[in-house]
Amino acid sequence: MQMFHSAAALLPANIVPANMIPASIPSPDWSGFDIPLPWGSLRIHAYALCILAGIIVGLWLTSVRWARRGAPEGSVWDIAIWAIPFGIIGGRLYHVFSSPDAYFGPGFDGTGDLSLIPQIQRGGLGIWGAVVLGAFGAWIGCRRAGVKLTAFLDAAAPGLLLAQAVGRWGNYFNQELFGGPTTLPWGLQVDADNANFPSGYAADTLFHPTFLYESLWNIAGVLILLALDRRFHFRRGRLFWLYAMYYTLGRVWIEAMRIDDAEQISLFGITTRLNVWTSIFVFVAALAVFIVLGLRKKADDENVYLPGREPAAAHAAEEAAADTAGNKAAVDAAADEAAVEPAGNESAVGTAAVAEKTDDVGSSPEQAGKPASGRRSAVDPVRDPDPAVSDSEWHGNLPNNKNGPGHSSAPTEAVPAPSRGDTSATDSPDTGKSGATATGAVPKADGTR
Repeated sequence: MQMFHSAAALLPANIVPANMIPASIPSPDWSGFDIPLPWGSLRIHAYALCILAGIIVGLWLTSVRWARRGAPEGSVWDIAIWAIPFGIIGGRLYHVFSSPDAYFGPGFDGTGDLSLIPQIQRGGLGIWGAVVLGAFGAWIGCRRAGVKLTAFLDAAAPGLLLAQAVGRWGNYFNQELFGGPTTLPWGLQVDADNANFPSGYAADTLFHPTFLYESLWNIAGVLILLALDRRFHFRRGRLFWLYAMYYTLGRVWIEAMRIDDAEQISLFGITTRLNVWTSIFVFVAALAVFIVLGLRKKADDENVYLPGREPAAAHAAEEAAADTAGNKAAVDAAADEAAVEPAGNESAVGTAAVAEKTDDVGSSPEQAGKPASGRRSAVDPVRDPDPAVSDSEWHGNLPNNKNGPGHSSAPTEAVPAPSRGDTSATDSPDTGKSGATATGAVPKADGTR
């Protein structure tokens, strides 16, 4: 190293060989832009753009995987409008309480600035607060969409890790959350006049780019989760818990490298950052849940719908509602027909009575009012008369051999009297009795209708 400085000293001040400049990641020259407005300007921070870009790519990957699971079209957006706002609020709250000095003062002495809490553009979103409240928002969206939360979390796990990989670059533009000093060629330059530059270090000190470490770790995790899911088809939320295990495993060693102010917690005789302990506990819990879910009896893991919310069930419910409406209409129609039927019966009874009276015309006194053998009773149903042939005409065309002498089922036209010199029917020697009806067939009247 001393030889390097000696060789550089022999060169002119304005000439430094490129191969003698130590490699490093330069500090950003840009952190956002302003949009002019009539009343001033609107500052768009690069940190916010990175978070937004992460949300977009994460939703894209999630929507692709969600559609392949056979989920309702567009339901991923219905869930996202609940999960994203809850996740941002939860992430901010976790950061505030895990790094409280700036907001409440050291030791919560009240010397902090509470107005900084809603200023998310300054940076500071805790991932575990975002995951917990974001999952709660996703649960609300899933209930409204009629799908299972566990199915959605499995589909979203790789996309969530991809969103974190992109969003971590917001720390680079804010020049925050870097690690300790390093001489590695990928060391990060931080502006000495930046508020986040740690005191006690030289202006040209390079630091570990922990944002880059975590971004690369997350991208590798996306590929691993996709490969494992394709091989084992994790369901019932197991892929999500696998994501939690993978992420916390990397977060432990990455978090331990940071030198920014953070809440210190002492457990088991070890004092370290709160996020380190949180990552350890989440890893253990995720491992336990992953194992328990693997031991449970498999159910209908491929179905993403809540019970009773499947498309077939919804269609059956619609058909049942339509059948109910049809049955009600049928009952109403039957009631209307029953109300009309008494009037029809009265008409039928009247018709039967008229027919009975017609049959009794010309009958013997003892048979008057009595129904003839084989004759329809007045209480029997009566068919509607044929409009083309009347009832009286039908009876007139048929002989009635069952009634007594001289009885006819219907009045007939008068038979012409026999001419003088002819033998009358009453004096016929064949009968032997006066007033007996001739056994010959009654001649048909002309012009029978």
